[in-house]
Amino acid sequence: MNIFVTGSAGFIGFHLCRRLLADGHTVRGYDGMTPYYDPALKQARHAILEREPAFSAVEAMLEDQPALVAAIAGFAPDIIVHLAAQAGVRYSLEAPAAYISANVAGTFNLLEAARTSRPAHLLLASTSSVYGGNEAMPFAETDRTDFPISLYAATKKAGEAMSHAYAHLHKIPTTCFRFFTVYGPWGRPDMALFKFVAAMEKDEPIEVYGKGEMRRDFTYIDDLVEAIVRLLPAIPREGEPVAVPGGTDSLSPVAPWRSVNIAGGEPTGLLPFIDAIEAVLGKPADRRLLPRQPGDVVETFASPALLTALTGYCPQTPLATGVAAFIEWYRAWNSSERR
Repeated sequence: MNIFVTGSAGFIGFHLCRRLLADGHTVRGYDGMTPYYDPALKQARHAILEREPAFSAVEAMLEDQPALVAAIAGFAPDIIVHLAAQAGVRYSLEAPAAYISANVAGTFNLLEAARTSRPAHLLLASTSSVYGGNEAMPFAETDRTDFPISLYAATKKAGEAMSHAYAHLHKIPTTCFRFFTVYGPWGRPDMALFKFVAAMEKDEPIEVYGKGEMRRDFTYIDDLVEAIVRLLPAIPREGEPVAVPGGTDSLSPVAPWRSVNIAGGEPTGLLPFIDAIEAVLGKPADRRLLPRQPGDVVETFASPALLTALTGYCPQTPLATGVAAFIEWYRAWNSSERR
């Protein structure tokens, strides 16, 4: 199949493209190479993908509607996977306009292009942050998402809402997947694992927000990609919900649209997460316990029931295994950067 992936030089997009190419698909990537973090990491990811003859890339911003429309129209994708976004809860306090531009206006441009190209399935990345102030655990896709506590979450909820409208109006089968703290090799430098390892390798202190009392449903990147690949053929069809043992399908009553959590449903505390890093590095962290930052939720905890019903799969990589894999990659990457 022809699969168009936005954010192909990003952490998740890179891993997904690599898997799709290995599975024999033809992939076109689209990425703006923004300087939110070191573009050298993005360029290195794309360089690996470009070794494959079935991969082509367009470097342009989501906000550039003519470039985006042309890139999609010239490729005639069977499936579109929209991963590109301005990420990060905390950065949304510093640069809110970037989130409106990329996540709202950029997603609108993508939806307009999809309306014309008519893919068999459109899949969009959302986030566990849309659950906002919800206190009932675990989070189910049918829970209300009306109380975002960060602008990042609000823009991702807006993307979900806009995609639902397009699915209803233009009958574009659409799946929005909600990611839960994805980690692993080639991860983003602004994520806790990358920051903790980088500091600890230099024997520098680490900043532990929420005084270490927060919990996250960590999802290893290979598990996330496996779930996405299995969701590609799980096309939502209006009026055809799936049976979900212990839960309910999030399929819209008025559109071929659903949301799906991608996580294992096993949250881990931040302090045990740091323990796992210490075990691999063989050294203790100098932990500086700080208050929770604005926009951070106390806990994320997914119900994977719908994902399992749709795909027969649930993320399961042990945290220790995933952390070790990241550290092995980080050391190799850091060593190559110094050469």
